[in-house]
Amino acid sequence: MPENAGLFAVIELGTTSIRMAIAESDGQGGFRVLDTLQQAVLLGRDAFTKAIIGQETIEACVKALRGYRKIIAEYGLADQARILAVATSAIREAANRDEVLDRIFVATGLSVEILEDAEISRYTYLSVHKQLKKSGLGNNANLLIMEMGGGRTDVLTMQKGSIGNAEVFKAGSYRIRRAIEDYHVPESRLRQVMQRHVERAVGSIHMGIGDIRNPLLLVLGDDARFAAGIISPAWDKKVIVQISVADVDKLVHEIMRFQPDDFVKKYHLSYPEAETVGPALAVYVDLSKRLGISNIHVTGATFREGILHEMVTQESWTKEFREQIVSSAIEIGRKYHYEQNHVKFVSGLCKRIFIALQEEHRLGARHELILNLAAILHDIGHFISNRSHHKHSMYIIRNSDIFGLGSKDITLVALTSRYHRKALPRMDHELYGTLGRENRMIVTKLAAILRIADTIDSARVLHGAKFDVRLDDGKLVISVNTDKDLDLEKHALEEENQMFERVYGMKVVLVKNRGTANE
Repeated sequence: MPENAGLFAVIELGTTSIRMAIAESDGQGGFRVLDTLQQAVLLGRDAFTKAIIGQETIEACVKALRGYRKIIAEYGLADQARILAVATSAIREAANRDEVLDRIFVATGLSVEILEDAEISRYTYLSVHKQLKKSGLGNNANLLIMEMGGGRTDVLTMQKGSIGNAEVFKAGSYRIRRAIEDYHVPESRLRQVMQRHVERAVGSIHMGIGDIRNPLLLVLGDDARFAAGIISPAWDKKVIVQISVADVDKLVHEIMRFQPDDFVKKYHLSYPEAETVGPALAVYVDLSKRLGISNIHVTGATFREGILHEMVTQESWTKEFREQIVSSAIEIGRKYHYEQNHVKFVSGLCKRIFIALQEEHRLGARHELILNLAAILHDIGHFISNRSHHKHSMYIIRNSDIFGLGSKDITLVALTSRYHRKALPRMDHELYGTLGRENRMIVTKLAAILRIADTIDSARVLHGAKFDVRLDDGKLVISVNTDKDLDLEKHALEEENQMFERVYGMKVVLVKNRGTANE
């Protein structure tokens, strides 16, 4: 069969099953899902109880993936760049994960990518953002986006359309089910034991998301879609549906009265699905009651659709997505009492310098974003101590969750912030010496820009001034439209110009320009 250039496939190795979605691009940045498949493979049973995935389970995984490869081939999709296999908590937590991934690669040719928390949050957001726009839910003052998987629970908070926090909790429906079985209690006490584990899981989630007033709850996942389909049989999965917490609570009670075999037969579920739906729905009900929520919103969008969106559009750093990342960083800045006016000045000047030096540094939009995030967070180390605050900033950033950023990019933000003052980068410095040459050069290029912008605002007297940045006769000229004296800033630049001159081979000149500078 000839290659179909418009096809894409995503395979997700989850806790209780391996799922695949095959989609076709519409040529306009969207896609249509052609096929979805699911094969029960209990990776979490081994990983969460024995910390390793047994050989029998590995081979069951290989068998399922070989079947998927055959189906992909039948669709005419051969380009490996348009086939993505990902894994989440079950394989990540397995002590023999490398052995598992090697076996899969040898048997199927699939190179499985273990997703970081930030990547999962990104794909979750991408999966629901269109439906949020259409429904208007994203404009709510406080919105919780939540999915309880088999091994973990992911929660995104949004305030009026902007991402606040991305939290991950090691509480999953399959973990709860396995813990219940350890008690070996009779069916009559199953609900009581499960409720205790549900309350423990919800307690950690409730504490983690903090005090949120009048939130709306939007949930994803097979368990939530199952409940919505039962409660609202006419639901169109292309839109968000609202179901009452009371109805979900009734459904949980009904589920707990069923014997597993009867439940599977009545609702045409697999055994792993039947095991997890009760605990997951119970968690949603308990959390809703604690938050004073009477209705739950459910989306038909799936995590895999978020991955497909990124694959089809080939845009993981769109303007809208970058704005959400910045919003998350601002929330961190507020948490550590950042100086808002200083940050606004420094980040604005950094952007101007970055653009003016485009041909010199040859960096792209992703690196401009990293510079912006470093500008927002470079001084938060003052929260710990004024002494060596640049090092404290690096520590806080490294240990913070910035929505949408993986550990590698967070490291770049942390190091760029660390070098906004004091010593120049050295190979014996923490973290910096572990980077490859390319990333070391990215840090030094960005930090040199940040250092200049921060130095110019050292006296905090130019806030609101208009300025222009240009290259002129081998110098970087920054023109400021102000009546204020600039002697202090010029003197500071002379002391802090060394790093910039080493990196870019030019001096920075600060001048007054009262008539032509642009905002």
